[in-house]
Amino acid sequence: MKICGLMKTTLLDFPGKVACTVFLGGCNLRCPFCHNSVLAFEENGDFVSENEFFAFLEKRKGVLDAVCVSGGEPLMHKEVFEFLKKIKNMGFLVKLDTNGCFPESLEKVLASGSLDYVAMDIKGGLFEYGKCVGLDGFDTSKVEKSIEILKNSDIDHEFRTTVVKGLHSKESLEEIARIIAGEKKYFLQGFNMSDGVPDKNLTEFSKDEMENLLKAVRAYVPCAELRGI
Repeated sequence: MKICGLMKTTLLDFPGKVACTVFLGGCNLRCPFCHNSVLAFEENGDFVSENEFFAFLEKRKGVLDAVCVSGGEPLMHKEVFEFLKKIKNMGFLVKLDTNGCFPESLEKVLASGSLDYVAMDIKGGLFEYGKCVGLDGFDTSKVEKSIEILKNSDIDHEFRTTVVKGLHSKESLEEIARIIAGEKKYFLQGFNMSDGVPDKNLTEFSKDEMENLLKAVRAYVPCAELRGI
């Protein structure tokens, strides 16, 4: 497994838990607003060997509650199943971040019992997905399948959308909300420009604008919340 980064402590990535976050390299998408774009290419990052990572976890037993496995896109790697299982077998709770493009792998890992929490990014409304992921003509069928898998899963999970001016609109967010209507956890995340973002022309919505977008979304997902605002 190619580990391209490790955040040794986080109180934000796993709700209510003290966790670390491990970043796996490689991604099938090219989102113009991605703040981890360096990880989209596996040859980039601050590499950590698997031996180093698991030695770190061994030392952090009793201190950390959980491990968040992020990316890039973890499910594009066939080795991820054993990787997650090994973390789980060490006694940690395990959270997976995914873009939903690999529904068969998502089903497999959910069935394995290695996960305690899944966070899936829904990048935009289905009619504008290609623009949001940087790939013209993107086929959303696998993303739609992953959404249904999670909606019907007993595993604790959340959906989230990073909201960017020029890429998202009230209409597109309402479309997402209709698809996941009734879900307990949906977060609209504020976009923040950083050095790693590929498109430097992107801008964020104001707090007031985000509040208005949240109101529109709550017509379908009453429990929806803002994050990072």
